[in-house]
Amino acid sequence: MAKVVIIGAGFAGQTAALYLGSALGKDHEITLVNRSGRFLYVPSLVWVGIDRMAPEKTQFDLEPVCRKMNVNFVHGRATEVHPDPNDEFVIVEPKGNGEGPLRLDYDHLIVATGPYLNFEGTSGLGPAHGNSWSICNVGHAVQCRDRYLESVTRMEMGEKQRMVIGTGHPGATCQGAAFEYISNIHKDLIRRNLRDKAELVWLSNERALGDFGVKGVQVRQKGREFTSEEFLGAVFKDYGIEDQVRRGVKEVQAGKAFWEDFDGNEGETDFDFAMLIPQFKGVPLKWLGAGGEDVSEKIVNPAGLVKVDAIYGLPYPQLEETPDAWPGFYQNREYRNIFAAGIAFAPPGPISVPHTTPKGTVMAAAPPRTGMVSGIIGRVVARNVIDLIQHGRMTHHERMTEMYAACIASMGDSLWDGSAATIMIYPVVPDPVRFPAEGGRDSFVTHMEMGLAGAWMKRLIHSTFIHKLQGRFGWKMIPE
Repeated sequence: MAKVVIIGAGFAGQTAALYLGSALGKDHEITLVNRSGRFLYVPSLVWVGIDRMAPEKTQFDLEPVCRKMNVNFVHGRATEVHPDPNDEFVIVEPKGNGEGPLRLDYDHLIVATGPYLNFEGTSGLGPAHGNSWSICNVGHAVQCRDRYLESVTRMEMGEKQRMVIGTGHPGATCQGAAFEYISNIHKDLIRRNLRDKAELVWLSNERALGDFGVKGVQVRQKGREFTSEEFLGAVFKDYGIEDQVRRGVKEVQAGKAFWEDFDGNEGETDFDFAMLIPQFKGVPLKWLGAGGEDVSEKIVNPAGLVKVDAIYGLPYPQLEETPDAWPGFYQNREYRNIFAAGIAFAPPGPISVPHTTPKGTVMAAAPPRTGMVSGIIGRVVARNVIDLIQHGRMTHHERMTEMYAACIASMGDSLWDGSAATIMIYPVVPDPVRFPAEGGRDSFVTHMEMGLAGAWMKRLIHSTFIHKLQGRFGWKMIPE
């Protein structure tokens, strides 16, 4: 009987658990470890953060789903991994039962921990300091909502509020979530008849507006070519949002974000309310050999992300021209029974063109590996583990240079006058070898538009994916 341990129950980990439990759970031991007892549908936290959705609607209990899918669920925090052959195991600190550390032996390990929110990477950033807020987890989104509603109350009393939304570190990613949040604030304030009381500012480390860490998007529509920079520029102009891009936040104090721009100039942006996304790193784990020695260099990069079958160390111009540098199996080269999915795997480098300022600050939006991309990789990894257990070889392979991704960015949640930007990208990482004349992407597939239909799709996807990730009827027919 094979033993498979999955650490993390986000999009990647939960998807992997469903496939593994369905295919192997009756004959093998599948165990899912998660520090929370509930799955969290992170994309809808933008609505929680403006009090347009109750936090309970973004969550469901994991244990009943796991039981139904023949998966053991452990509510606890993984602290150590011992990967040496013939004695591989994970140490978990269980939550709430007063017991000591739990040992979980494994034949195959999937690391799908999601991100460590590196607020300490920027002085004064984050809810712990009360200077800025976050929508990266449910607790943060609730705090952010409460602080946002305080600003709403001030506006109702006639005060003006300057609201700054964006990224809080020169290497931050997830600009898409911040874009959704600022767009939803705009729509919510219109609904409350308070839009004239707010000044909205977009503060981002992107090279250009609409870059989103994917090198932007270029589409051809109705005989005309346009870019995501033009697309979002028109939206921001229409919404009255000031954009401040090419700026990496270095410190946050009460009411002030201090930054350095691409040219090395330093400045500050004042605010009354700020939601700034932190840098994402790998969730800390101890990687220990048979003698207790640290073997982390074989498994993770300096940011704590798991090294897989990618080509690391290529300078950006060479990486840009080497689509095969991106991993396809998401398998560690040193320990072949360890896989990583979603944010937990170490990409070979950025997708967008990195920049180093004259002062030596590296400004490079990290490659986004959330949502649909995370779910796809979770499926790929799960199916390869199934193959290894049943047939002794892997047959599934999908690089991000071969992967489709659809993003529906909410720009107002109302199903009557809301909106959403619908973006289809193929491939996620541009492949100039296959599409040399189109900037590395297939212009027939890559597409952008916005409108009310997108708002309906966004709400439908919320319900559909929660249905899928609970393993309900027909879940396999719903694509990742």
